[in-house]
Amino acid sequence: MKVYAFGVDIGGTSVKIGLGRTSGWLFETRKIGTPPAPSPESFLAQIADVIKQRIQARGFRAADVLGIGVGVPGPVDAQGMVHGCANLGWGDVDVKAILEQHLQMPVQVGNDADVAALGEMWQGGGKGFSNLVMITLGTGIGGGVIINQHVVPGRFGSAGEIGHLHVDGQEREPCNCGNFGCLEQYASATGIVRTAKTLLAGHPEVASVLKNAGSFDAKAVCDAAREGDALANAALGQSMEKLGQALAMISCVVDPDAYVIGGGVSAAADVFMPPLKQAYRHYAFPASKDTVFTQATLGNQAGIIGGIKLIMSKESKEK
Repeated sequence: MKVYAFGVDIGGTSVKIGLGRTSGWLFETRKIGTPPAPSPESFLAQIADVIKQRIQARGFRAADVLGIGVGVPGPVDAQGMVHGCANLGWGDVDVKAILEQHLQMPVQVGNDADVAALGEMWQGGGKGFSNLVMITLGTGIGGGVIINQHVVPGRFGSAGEIGHLHVDGQEREPCNCGNFGCLEQYASATGIVRTAKTLLAGHPEVASVLKNAGSFDAKAVCDAAREGDALANAALGQSMEKLGQALAMISCVVDPDAYVIGGGVSAAADVFMPPLKQAYRHYAFPASKDTVFTQATLGNQAGIIGGIKLIMSKESKEK
């Protein structure tokens, strides 16, 4: 019986490789650095070598391992073809085929945010829900959509690009994607800071600890809001108004059981979750107003654990 599987989380600076049981117990992790602009073939061969070494070191046979689930930072279609990874300098790369050639075992590939969402559904903040949307609030905003415990990649692998939902028709500054008024311009970590700076510039008469902070980050805004700073609370309220509006739109299409909030900003869930829920309920279709909001719990292991679940989901669909 194949009771082991590998989860691989490929990032712009490092790759995390985890070995676990298909019961969900992750018992070994390894990390290797991501070289600048890595060649897909040589880089994936290096990852395959680490997996081979771990199989040998554990005394496993290839027949003991169900397969490998991989998350990559870019759009991935249902066939495992990666359609560009900006952080890696990749164009179209058939990650699934390359790794299967090296390892001679099943490989399933997904977008890293989708795979993390799968991990949170299985063993994290979304446990107990079969249909959820995960939102990662960091430098940008990522997302993953899970329906009936399976990732929804979309035709071109771009399902779950929540950060690029259009939420403001008056925006004059471009988003990194080239469009204007994207959600991550307001509700990401950088968006929260941008909103606070706009309020500071527009309301010099309002007292705020952020005025004397010089350069500040989203954590500083959340900390100030927690201490009752009026301007910080206003900035956070505006950012969460945009996020709540966006999630209400998603509910009209997906109607998930739950929203799982992760990413670096999620550490301040105690301060941003109340205004987020209030905004969501204001905009949501009546039947969706009671959607559950929960916090991600797996941290940096979400992608590895999600990778294990990804290959398990693939195998179960084929049986």
